[in-house]
Amino acid sequence: MLHEPIIALATPPFKGALALIRLSGEGVFEITERFFSKPIQSLTKQTLVYGDFSKEGHLIDQVVLLLYPRPHSMTGEDVVEISCHGSMVIVNEIIEAYLSCGVRYATRGEFTSRAFYAGKMDLVEAEAVNDVINATTREAKNIALLSLSGKTGKLVAPLKEEIASLLALIEVGIDFPEYDEEEKADSEKLHQGVGSLRKKLSILIARGEEGKVYRNGVKVAIIGKPNVGKSSLLNALLEQDKAIVSSVPGTTRDVVEGDLSIKGVPIHLLDTAGIRDAEDAIERLGVERSKKSIEESDLVLFVTEAGKELDEEEKGLLELIGDKDCIYVENKADLQKGNKEGAILLSAIQGNVDSLKEAIFDKLGLSENAYEIPSLSNARELALLRKIDNDLKEVEENIGQGLPLDLLSASLLSAYNEARQLLGEDATQDLTDEIFSRFCVGK
Repeated sequence: MLHEPIIALATPPFKGALALIRLSGEGVFEITERFFSKPIQSLTKQTLVYGDFSKEGHLIDQVVLLLYPRPHSMTGEDVVEISCHGSMVIVNEIIEAYLSCGVRYATRGEFTSRAFYAGKMDLVEAEAVNDVINATTREAKNIALLSLSGKTGKLVAPLKEEIASLLALIEVGIDFPEYDEEEKADSEKLHQGVGSLRKKLSILIARGEEGKVYRNGVKVAIIGKPNVGKSSLLNALLEQDKAIVSSVPGTTRDVVEGDLSIKGVPIHLLDTAGIRDAEDAIERLGVERSKKSIEESDLVLFVTEAGKELDEEEKGLLELIGDKDCIYVENKADLQKGNKEGAILLSAIQGNVDSLKEAIFDKLGLSENAYEIPSLSNARELALLRKIDNDLKEVEENIGQGLPLDLLSASLLSAYNEARQLLGEDATQDLTDEIFSRFCVGK
């Protein structure tokens, strides 16, 4: 039942000053009144009420109720939010009281899915709820809030309408061949319309890729021969002693990881074991994991010693890096001058890594203040944008080949339906269930 009453703890399940319990659905006001010291059923507007919460004469806690009568709530249903003291004993007693009255535990993302089905938000806004919760930087949070406010979803509506207009022109030509020629789609008009749409899509996809960087961050692998200062570099970038630093080659035998933010972009660092032909079995395993880290990384920091020419081992590492984005770092600049053109010269042991942080950010190629621009940046949204572009590309190619209108119409109709999917219009139950299952309980 879509409107059956549900309950969940909306704050983390740990001891704290306060906890928030959320309910939504049919009869939650009536059920709450059984336990609350004041009448609430007759309320018709959003209200905050303080009182006692008791079960069978036993006081559980003094609470504050936030009451949202339907349809003026997040889910479009009656919603009750209970702010109580943050003891899990109290939280469990309150939840158990409701469960005894036929209320059930909410599933992951069920409150947000009810808001979506009630038309309170489109699918882009609904997904943004989870993005706001999981944001690790202020910039990632800003991008999520742009989606949650509806600004990102508004990018899709004009796109959908333009595709619909082109479809309408084609349908006139198919269904009413005798109709005024000015009302029918000629090849040139259709080609111009599709070309204009693809330019707009190109911008949306580029912005989405930038938004994805702020949203998901990037993996950066630090590689090099043993004892060139990779662990010192990791520690300097993180500004903490995360990895063991030693003059003994092969000290790092596994991938050491750490996270930082560079101008709002989450950076996940991987300090790899020095890659060489190791005789020690444990070190060999570390080297294999290092190679895997390189494959999975978005960017590589190739660390060498300042003033020294590349030896055969290091030339082999360059082959391993291949065409992956790479920044060359000459470390130990406190001991000797650098000699490699284009490399970042630094002394990790002295902590002077600001130039490297700048280089990492510049390598990402982000537009200035990209986090302030609405973008369709999650995997589902970007995949659908690319599908729309592929359909429109097919239309362009078919026009060039002089194919009949009904074949052009099929590709345009596919693009139109994908634009609707972006917003969740006519979304299948399976698709939305999959999306909301990624949420935490209580959202």
